[in-house]
Amino acid sequence: MQLTRLDIRRLRCLELAEFRPAPGLNLITGGNGAGKTSLIEAVHLLGYGRSFRGRVRDGLIRSGSPNLELYAEWLDGQGRPRRAGLRHAGGDWEARLDGAPAPSLTELCAELAVVTFEPGSHELIAGGAEHRRRFLDWALFHVEPGFLPVWRRYARALKQRNALLKRGPAASALVPWDRELAEAGETLSALRADYLARLEPVLVATAGEFLPELGAAGLRFLPGWRRDESSLEDALLLGRERDLALGYTSQGPHRADWRVDYLGLPGREALSRGQEKLTALACVLAQARAFAADRGEWPLVCLDDLGSELDRPHQHQALASVLASGAQVLLTATETPDLPEGLTANAVFHVERGQLTRR
Repeated sequence: MQLTRLDIRRLRCLELAEFRPAPGLNLITGGNGAGKTSLIEAVHLLGYGRSFRGRVRDGLIRSGSPNLELYAEWLDGQGRPRRAGLRHAGGDWEARLDGAPAPSLTELCAELAVVTFEPGSHELIAGGAEHRRRFLDWALFHVEPGFLPVWRRYARALKQRNALLKRGPAASALVPWDRELAEAGETLSALRADYLARLEPVLVATAGEFLPELGAAGLRFLPGWRRDESSLEDALLLGRERDLALGYTSQGPHRADWRVDYLGLPGREALSRGQEKLTALACVLAQARAFAADRGEWPLVCLDDLGSELDRPHQHQALASVLASGAQVLLTATETPDLPEGLTANAVFHVERGQLTRR
């Protein structure tokens, strides 16, 4: 997958930017606050429908502007040209895909696969479970055709059950929603567990490159209820009185989580901040590798301010690993970094006061 063109209008400090990345490594330099991260955000927005720094309405649209606009062209894994446009006003949006209206942001995001490692990525390990569920669901969204209908079915049932719980209904009124939630939830949980099982050997190899001193990595899936004791339908029944008191559904895949354990870290000893970052990087790269194995093409890889997150040896290791795959990489830095021996940037760009130029 290769991005060939990205036009950005009214995104943070970028009033107008025309980005024409090359295959391989693209280096984007600029001072703090110059706009280089905003360029990565634009790519991320097309791939996820949201920024990695929060919702679109939270400052992503340039101050005083009614909306932001993005236009992208890329080549898919078979070399076919694709194009998409997005106008987002924070609440309302309009998108086109290959010249036709996109029925939803989901359809748009399904076509441009992007993985991002940025200064907030350590939250994948240290933050709340929402980050880790989103990580799982991104992969399933791209590689498992049956995932999205199941995810939507579960989300609808959860919304209906929670709305009913807030009204304090008779317990019998919850029975049909318990059944619907359980059927969709068991399938959703099985898809997530299966993906983690396939990801684990890839992560073991990737984490071994960056944190060999911690021993072999392992993944543990937590489905969101005590699955070793009951089915989801039984768990909902046993927790019904508590849910009625709380006014919401306290168990299920919407509470799912997973974690990385290391054999060389006894007693679940806490990771250091540096180890959290390296573990998050290993997870992101493992996900990209697993995506490539499933789809036969690498996603676009965005590495924002890598120099501030990793020491030089680990920077070199990450870049060498990704570029050896032939993936297209967007790398931002405050100044030209010291690249691994034998590696050079295919294109160098500079951002200053919101203006993007190629050098």
